[in-house]
Amino acid sequence: MIKDPHATAAALLPLVGGPANVISVAHCMTRLRLGLADRSRVDDEALRAVPGVLGVVEDGASYQVVLGPGVVGRVTAAFEALLAAGGTGTADDRADGDGRNGDGEDGGKTAGADDASVTPAVAPAVTPAAGTTVAPAADTADALARRGAELKARQKARNATPIKTVLRRVADIFVPLIPALIGCGIVAGIAGLLTNLRWLPGLTPALTALSSAFMALIAVFVGHNTAREFGGTPVLGGAVAAVVVYPGVAKVTAFGTALAPGQGGVLGALAAAVLGTYVEKWCRARLPGTLDVLLTPTLTVLVSGLLTLYVLMYAAGEVATAIGTAADWLLTTTGALAGLILGGLFLPLVMLGLHQALIPIHTTLIEQQGHTVLLPILAMAGAGQVGAAAAVYVRLRHDTSLRTTIRSALPAGLLGVGEPLIYGVSLPLGRPFLTACVGGAAGGAFVGLFAMLGTEVGATAIGPSGWALFPLLAGGGGWAVTAGVYGGGLLTGYAVGFLATYFFGLPDGAGRPVCDPEKHEPRPADRPGPRPASPR
Repeated sequence: MIKDPHATAAALLPLVGGPANVISVAHCMTRLRLGLADRSRVDDEALRAVPGVLGVVEDGASYQVVLGPGVVGRVTAAFEALLAAGGTGTADDRADGDGRNGDGEDGGKTAGADDASVTPAVAPAVTPAAGTTVAPAADTADALARRGAELKARQKARNATPIKTVLRRVADIFVPLIPALIGCGIVAGIAGLLTNLRWLPGLTPALTALSSAFMALIAVFVGHNTAREFGGTPVLGGAVAAVVVYPGVAKVTAFGTALAPGQGGVLGALAAAVLGTYVEKWCRARLPGTLDVLLTPTLTVLVSGLLTLYVLMYAAGEVATAIGTAADWLLTTTGALAGLILGGLFLPLVMLGLHQALIPIHTTLIEQQGHTVLLPILAMAGAGQVGAAAAVYVRLRHDTSLRTTIRSALPAGLLGVGEPLIYGVSLPLGRPFLTACVGGAAGGAFVGLFAMLGTEVGATAIGPSGWALFPLLAGGGGWAVTAGVYGGGLLTGYAVGFLATYFFGLPDGAGRPVCDPEKHEPRPADRPGPRPASPR
């Protein structure tokens, strides 16, 4: 655990180029997100060496430092305070330019987190005991870090595609909403628990109101963020999207059917704000300054608002209904198979950055059903990853540096932040990444099987996974049963990921010392000359 967020912030600031290089500061659940004037002034290696830093992410417009939940908020506040003070820290902070201040502990992540360009925070190599030579260099943490960096560079080049640019924009719209989704989701869970236990009946209506208010108005926040992301005026985006949730739309008829407040949900709000942004830009490019002040906002609201009412809300409502119907059918009809496929493919989706496309789907399901049934299944991929890392730790017992890396990243993996394990251990090694997917598939099949049997497991908010998802669980069978199924899926993912990696994920002889530690000489099989005869 980071004991002094100010010391950590003071260590990070000079490594990202100092106050003059920082344009903007924000944070999501696990990451400090920085807008930088000059990316070349960042010292990546020193940043990864700062205690408590789990990794760094290069994502186009922002530079992200993975710190973990809870920690990131305190460090961000201290970072902003340093910027306001002109970057002045303590004498020790300024002198310790490599960022080695304070203690760090891995925290937990989302799913969601984020994209495939994560550079792992790799622990420094530890010199083995005298007389012991570690496994070949390809298996050391330093070598794996280099291979992980190469994979990151190749992936960054692949990420420069129109589809992935759109997906990153979608993530930038919804990621800032995750803290509110988590908070309201937990409050909703508490309200549901009190209702089922028949406790505090006078308090539960208030808790229900608190948990539901944000979801009732989420379209406004989506519209605001969408306009900002696409270069429009945020408040106009929010104004256009607000019509989606306005109760008065019940009096409007489109395609012969009366509209319903909230029809289309976040998808309708997203489309409305994008349309409003293009209308606004068109007006500003053609209207003189004297008319721009009055006509641009008026035409933006009028044109995009009418198109939203008579076209987008109806179309987005049909899409949202289809998503909910498909998710229900998928799990109730082919639950085990669907869980196996989703759980097995999620790590590759994270590696490619394509998991960001699922954020609006999760949000749509939460709007419709009160929870998303997909997130608990996808969280099983992290369980397979943890099991695979544990197997590598056991098998490569003589590779001290790699084991140190796994020890530092494993707590984060248990709480849902998988990037350090993916890019520091399993993906550079190759086969452990595949066996981790096998573990995720097994855990997903376990949860999907129970969905077929009538015990559905859902999450009332998106963001956390692993053990951090327990407070957000919801389902028709009650919290205890739901938690039992989810916990069973995690244990299945751990076990299968471990066993698959232990027996099939590493080459034969991996982890054996090259020299005999006790005699300080090569093993008989490695000595020059003829091998000793086998005993009969």
